[in-house]
Amino acid sequence: MKIAVVGTGYVGLVTGTCFAETGNKVTCVDIDASKVARLSGGEITIYEPGLEKLFLRNLQEGRLQFTTNLKEGIEGASIIFLALPTPPGADGHADLQYILKVADDLGFLLNGYTVIVDKSTVPVGTAAKVRAAIAKNYAGEFDVVSNPEFLREGVAVDDFMKPDRVVIGSSSDRAKKLMGDLFAPFVRQGNPVIYMDEASAELTKYAANSFLATKISFMNEIAQLCERMGADVDMVRRGIGSDDRIGKRFLFSGIGYGGSCFPKDVQALIKSASSHDYDFKILNAVERVNEKQKMHIVEVLKNHFNGSLAGKHFALWGLAFKPNTDDIREAPALTIIQALLDNGATVTAFDPEATTHVKGVIGDSISYAPNQYAALENADALIIATEWSVFRTPDFEEISKKLSSKLIFDGGNLFELQAMKELGFTYYSIGRASI
Repeated sequence: MKIAVVGTGYVGLVTGTCFAETGNKVTCVDIDASKVARLSGGEITIYEPGLEKLFLRNLQEGRLQFTTNLKEGIEGASIIFLALPTPPGADGHADLQYILKVADDLGFLLNGYTVIVDKSTVPVGTAAKVRAAIAKNYAGEFDVVSNPEFLREGVAVDDFMKPDRVVIGSSSDRAKKLMGDLFAPFVRQGNPVIYMDEASAELTKYAANSFLATKISFMNEIAQLCERMGADVDMVRRGIGSDDRIGKRFLFSGIGYGGSCFPKDVQALIKSASSHDYDFKILNAVERVNEKQKMHIVEVLKNHFNGSLAGKHFALWGLAFKPNTDDIREAPALTIIQALLDNGATVTAFDPEATTHVKGVIGDSISYAPNQYAALENADALIIATEWSVFRTPDFEEISKKLSSKLIFDGGNLFELQAMKELGFTYYSIGRASI
C-alpha cells in the first residue's frame, strides 16, 4: 500500500518507519528542508531505541523516503496520516493550526478517493474540522479517520509493531476496511482493532493519557503520606499493584511526569471540558500535584541544608523527562535546575542522550559533564532526576571519592535503603525513610 505521513516528528517518524517495515511504500513529508535532507541521507533525527535499524533498512530498500513537497509526497497514496504538532495554545487548548493548514492544502491536491487520518492527539471535533477544511476545495470522495497513537517513548517501536489495541474512529465502512487491512500485520496475535465513531476515538486518547497521569499523581500523593507516616511507598505500590483492578504499571512515585504528551493532554482535556461547561476537578488536582512534586526534591534539599542552598554545588544525573529518550519537554529536571539556580546553587549535569537539547534551551547556565562520574567532582550532593539504566548500578566507591560528602537525593528510588545505609551514604528518596 502507498502511504503518506505528513510530519516527521516523534510520532510521524515512528509511524512511517514501522509501516514501511511491513512492506508498505511510505513517503514522509516535512516543511523543514534541513531535516528532510538529514533523514534522506540516513541521519535519524530522534533517539528511540530500535528505530534506527528499521529506519536505515527501509530507507536503503526504497520503502521509506522523504520530501518537502506535499503534492509529491501524497501522490498515489491511499492513506495520508497527519502527524503534526498540536501544542497547547495560550489558553491551554490544543493548537490545530498546523493540521488545519495541511487539510486546507490537501483540498487542492486530492484527485481520487483517499483516507485522511488524524494521527496527532487532537480534541473532539477535529475530524469534522479537517473534513470541512478539505471539502472547501475538493468535491471528490474522501474520508477522515481518527487513529490515535499510544506510543511510549523509549519503547515506541515495540508499541507500534505489537500494539495493545488499535483504535479506529470512522463512520465509513470503506475507510474502516482500508485501515483494517493496513493494521492487519500488527495484530496477528489477536490484540483488538476497536472501531468507534470519530469523537469517541479522539476522546479515547485524551482519556488514556489523563488516566495514566492521574495514577502517577495519586502515587506521588501516597508517597508524601508515606514520608510523613513512616510507611514505604514501594511496599504500598506492591500491595496495591497486585490487584488486577488497579494493575502494576504507572504506580511508581517520583519527581513528577513530563514529556510531550501527559502535560499537554491533561491541560487540553481540562480546557475542552471547560468549553463544554464542565469543571474537571480530578484533572485540575492532577496538574497541581504534579507541579508541586517537581519541587519536592528541592524542598528536601533545602531542609537538609538548613534552609539555604546558596553557594552549594550539585551533580545532577538525568535531564530527559524519562529514560531511553532525548526528549526534554516538560522534564522535571529542568524545573529542579531552575529552582537550584534561583536559590544560589550551581549545577553540573550529565545525561546519556539529552544534553545537546538542554544546552539549546538553558545554555551555559549550568555545566555539563562528559560522563556521570565527571559530574560529581567537588559536588555537595548528587541528585538523580532520570532513571537511566546506567545509573542503577553505579560505582559507589567512585561516587564516594568524588563527592564532597556521601549525600544522594534520588528522585527515582533506584537504590535499596539497607544497601545505602551499609555503604554509609546519607540517602533521600521519594516516599521512603531517609537514612
